[in-house]
Amino acid sequence: MGGCIGITRSGSGPIEESSATVSRPNSGGLRKNQSLCHETIRWKSDVPLTEGQLRSKRDEFWDTAPAFEGRKEIWDALRAAAVAAEAMDFQLAQAILDGASVSVPNGYLTECYDEWGTRYQVPIYCLSPPINMVKEASGRDSPAEWSEPVEGGTEVSLRLRLSNTCKDVDLAVYSRHTVAQCKNKLHAQENIEPWRQRWFYGGKLLGDRLLIEEAKITAGYIVQVIVSTDPQPPS
Repeated sequence: MGGCIGITRSGSGPIEESSATVSRPNSGGLRKNQSLCHETIRWKSDVPLTEGQLRSKRDEFWDTAPAFEGRKEIWDALRAAAVAAEAMDFQLAQAILDGASVSVPNGYLTECYDEWGTRYQVPIYCLSPPINMVKEASGRDSPAEWSEPVEGGTEVSLRLRLSNTCKDVDLAVYSRHTVAQCKNKLHAQENIEPWRQRWFYGGKLLGDRLLIEEAKITAGYIVQVIVSTDPQPPS
């Protein structure tokens, strides 16, 4: 793994959430940068999570992190890099970090520094799903995420950029459709399963429950769709 150090493994098994730590570089090498490691961190949650619970946990962190320390634009960049890295697009993740002048001394997003020396720590659950993630009894994250809205609202056309093909596609949706419903429409149009899609706009990951009108997507602007290369949904 070369210079990619910093994730402490307990024994030879997967990383436990409680034991996933990042070593602090000494003061002499505090600003030394490493390339982002091209690997997915494996870890086990103390309390098994569903995909919906994991997504809610992530959204809560990303929505509140800028209020405590650091610059919002750096948190937005870290969020975008985490989404890209989870989709195994490490080249895009590295480009996002470089563009924001973010260094990763240990090669992982768990500990990062901006150009002013401010430290940012991203929890492991924002970087990869746990190996013991469970499914809802219905096989879906939450019925509320997939139900049809009472009113469709006005018809709008979204311009989406797909990470797997780097092409732009137009998708006709309604303003009161949820992102989850739009993912289903994209599945029907482009044959990309909803669980493989992560939608990103204006420095923010769009949650499945979010209505299109709430995302405030400006006409003509592009929504980035990070497409996972995993052949199977998380088990």
